[in-house]
Amino acid sequence: MRNITRGKAGSENSMFKKILIANRGEIACRVIRSAQSMGIKTVAVYSDADKDALHVSMADEAVNIGPPAATDSYLRPEKIIAACKQTSAEAVHPGYGFLSENAEFAKDLDEAGITFIGPNIQAIKVMGDKIASKAFAEKANVNTVPGSPEEIETPEDAVRVALEIGLPVMIKASAGGGGKGMRVAHAEDEVAEGFQLARSEARASFGDDRIFIEKFIVQPRHIEIQVLGDSHGNVVHLMERECSIQRRNQKVVEEAPSSFLDDETRNSMGEQAVALAKAVDYRSAGTVEFIVDKDQNFYFLEMNTRLQVEHPVTELITGIDLVEQMIRIAAGEKLKLNQSDIKINGWAIESRIYAEDPYRSFLPSTGRLVRYQPPAENTHNGLTVRNDTGVYEGGEISIYYDPMIAKLVTHGPDRESATKHMSRALDSFCIEGIGHNIPFLSAVMDHPRWLSGDISTGFIDEEYADGFQGVEADEETICLLSAVAASIDHLYNIRRRTISGQMGGKEVSFTQQRVVVIGDNNTFVTVIQKPDILLINFRKGSCAEETVEVISDWVPGNPLWTGTVNSNPVAVQVKPVLNGFRLLYRGVDIEAHTYTEREAELQALMPVKIPADTSGQLLCPMPGLVVSIAVETGEAVKAGQSLCVVEAMKMENVLKAERDCVVAAILAEPGDKLAVDQVIIEFEKDTA
Repeated sequence: MRNITRGKAGSENSMFKKILIANRGEIACRVIRSAQSMGIKTVAVYSDADKDALHVSMADEAVNIGPPAATDSYLRPEKIIAACKQTSAEAVHPGYGFLSENAEFAKDLDEAGITFIGPNIQAIKVMGDKIASKAFAEKANVNTVPGSPEEIETPEDAVRVALEIGLPVMIKASAGGGGKGMRVAHAEDEVAEGFQLARSEARASFGDDRIFIEKFIVQPRHIEIQVLGDSHGNVVHLMERECSIQRRNQKVVEEAPSSFLDDETRNSMGEQAVALAKAVDYRSAGTVEFIVDKDQNFYFLEMNTRLQVEHPVTELITGIDLVEQMIRIAAGEKLKLNQSDIKINGWAIESRIYAEDPYRSFLPSTGRLVRYQPPAENTHNGLTVRNDTGVYEGGEISIYYDPMIAKLVTHGPDRESATKHMSRALDSFCIEGIGHNIPFLSAVMDHPRWLSGDISTGFIDEEYADGFQGVEADEETICLLSAVAASIDHLYNIRRRTISGQMGGKEVSFTQQRVVVIGDNNTFVTVIQKPDILLINFRKGSCAEETVEVISDWVPGNPLWTGTVNSNPVAVQVKPVLNGFRLLYRGVDIEAHTYTEREAELQALMPVKIPADTSGQLLCPMPGLVVSIAVETGEAVKAGQSLCVVEAMKMENVLKAERDCVVAAILAEPGDKLAVDQVIIEFEKDTA
C-alpha cells in the first residue's frame, strides 16, 4: 500500500489507520468487514438498544452514543464527532440513512479535522436535496420528471399543484430516502392526506419536512446507475441495477443488470450519470436513479450521495468492492479503474429480508430471533450465495429502527440461474420468533412476471392488490411435499421404535404404509427403505408419478430438510405439529399430517375448531406506538374512515374502519406502546 504525506480528503495522503462507522445493523457490519480486510481498525457506535448488536462485537472498539431513539443517538452529529475524538478515529463512514446525506454533518467533520468517507459537501447539498438536484439536472440538460419546482407549504397547495401537474402524482420528502416520506396519490382526495403523512414521516426520519410533488409515471421501471468518482476528476459508472420490485416505494428485490435495457439505452444512461457526477465534482460512490417508461425513455429521479442498500448486486457482477473504493477515494487515492475495464459478469439478485408479517399487509414485526439460520455463504459450480446481515440468533429486532434483517444475494451466469439459486437460498433461510417476508420473496421468484422480466414499480400493487395470502400448493408441490413428509415420518417412526431398546432387539420394519393429508388432499403412500435411499410409492391419490426416490441426510430435530427428490435438489423447512409437520417451501406454508389408514378415517370425523370472532374490535396489527386517535366514544364512523395512526419502525400506519360502525370504547391513547392484536377500539356489536 502506498505511503505518502497525510492530509484531508481529496489530497494525496496515506491510508487511514482507524475509521468510525456512524451507523448500525447490516451496513455497519458490511463496512467493518471491508475496512478490516484493508488492515484498518474500526470503531462502532451504538445506542442503548444496540448494546448487544452484531456490529458492536465485530468492531475493534465501540462507543455508546445515547438512548434508543435515533434522534437521540445516531442522528446526533456532535455525539459521532465526540466518539471520533475519544477513539482517535481519522475518518467516518456513514453507511446509508441516518447522517449519510447530511451536509452539515460532513461540514462539522471537516471542521473537526475528520475525513468524511463520502462526497464533497457541495455535492451532498445539491444532489442530496431532491428539489435542488432536480433544478441542477435540468440545467445540465438531463431529462427530468415533470413536477413542482419548489417545496409545497400546505395541503391546499399540494392539491393545487397536483391538479396542475395532473394525477397521479408522487408526494416526496426533499430529504427523503428508503421509501420514507413518500406517498402516491391517484385521486384529489388522497393528496392532502398523503401530504400530511409524508411530511410527518420526513420530520421524524430526517428532521426535514420539506415536500415536493412530481408526476407519477405509469408502469415505470426504477433503474439506477452506480458511479464512482475520485478527487482527481475521474468518474466511471458500474452499469445499472433494476429496483422495480417495490412496496410503498421501498425496494424489496433488486437485480443487476436489468433485463429491460438494450445496450444503447444502457450506454446512454451511463454516460448521462457520469456527466451529472462530473458536473457536481462528485467524489465517492453514488447512485443516479432514473425512472424508465415502457419505451425505454428515462428521466432523472434523484442522485443518492451515499452507498445504496442494493450495492452488493453491483459488486457481484463487476467484482469491485464499493466500500473499499469509497475508503480509498476518501484517502485521496486515484481510481485505478477505467470505464473500459468494467464489464458485466453474470447476473445478481438481492432479496431484502424484513421483519414484517406479509400475511398482515407487511406490517412490522418485532421481538427476539428465536432461530436465525441463514443459508451458508459460498461459491460452488459458478453459483454464489451472499448474506449481508447485522443480526444473530437470540438477538432482538427493535421497534426503533428499520425492519431489515438481512440482504440475501445470489449470483449466477444468467438471470434464470440466479433466480433458481435465490429460490433455493430462500427455502433454506430459517427464521423463527418474528414475522418475516421470506414466503413473499419466494412467491416473487416463482411469479411468471418476474420470470419473464415483465415488471414495474407497480408489480406488488398489481399482483397482490388484496395483500399476500401465501402461495397455494399446486399438484406438483403437494406430491413433492407428500414425499418429504412421508420420509420425515419414516425417520421419526424408526427413532420411536428403537429408543431405549423397547423393541427388544427386534428389527424395525423397513416398509410402512401411510396416508399423507394436506388440506383436503389424501395421498396414500408406501415407504420402502433401501440402502441410502427411500422409495415413496404413491398408491392412491392425485400424484402422477408412481414411485419417487428420496435421498437425504436429514435427522429429526433439524429445522431444515435438504436432499433430493428424483435427483432434484430440495430444501424444505420443517416444524413438528401433532401427527405431522408444518412445511414451508417456495412460499407455500402447509401442514402435512401422516396417519395410518385407520387413523386417517378417524381424523376425518373430528370437529373443526372455529376461531374467536374479533370483527367487533380494532386490533393493533403490529407492535407499535399510538400516534393519534381520530374518533371518540359513541361516534358513528363510515367504512374507510381513519380511526387511528400507529407508528412502527419509522413508518406511520393509518388504521381505517372496514365497515360502518359505532365506537363503543377506546382502550388506547396516544403514546401507548401496543403489542400485536392488542385491542385499540371496540365497536357496538349490533353495528360491527
